[in-house]
Amino acid sequence: MSQRPARFGTPHASGHRTNQVLTLPNLISFVRLLGVPVFLYLLLVARADVAAIVVLAVGGTTDWVDGWAARRLRQVSRLGELLDPFVDRLYILATLVAFTLREVVPWQFTVALLAREVLLLGSLGTLRRYGYGPPPVHYVGKTATFLLLAAFPILLLATAVPATVVSAVGWSLAWWGLTLYWVAGAMYVVQARRLVRAARAR
Repeated sequence: MSQRPARFGTPHASGHRTNQVLTLPNLISFVRLLGVPVFLYLLLVARADVAAIVVLAVGGTTDWVDGWAARRLRQVSRLGELLDPFVDRLYILATLVAFTLREVVPWQFTVALLAREVLLLGSLGTLRRYGYGPPPVHYVGKTATFLLLAAFPILLLATAVPATVVSAVGWSLAWWGLTLYWVAGAMYVVQARRLVRAARAR
């Protein structure tokens, strides 16, 4: 009987993982998750751009809080490890769709980010066929996410504030975020290929 491959990734640096669901870090992630539909309603339905900027800024700046709380309180959980990057991706994708509809960002930028997600989904599907779970979040990917979540409220603000410097800052963060997003995606694909090759060799 063949042995099931180990889960993709290494144990968290804290060395401690809890199976609890109702933890403070997970609660923070759930609150961030609820902010996604609120942001979409404010931006696309109510057209309350200022309120949408606030929600988006809070969702982006608290990206690191759940992870920090999990390590600090020794409440690292498998749910949290999956929920945190899921919320990050949902924020990015929802913001891209809304911004494209409002013409805050060009459709080419949106396609570039969505193409990376499609590539990663394909890699995840391949890993699952060999018994592996999602790859651990890399610091390059976290940095890219931070840059994108920081850029989005600035880009939205630039549509209301006639200041070239605001737009320049926003797009600088956005392009750096997009570049690192693809770098992180390439790293995940390379890791996945190595695991698949090792599994086939066995």
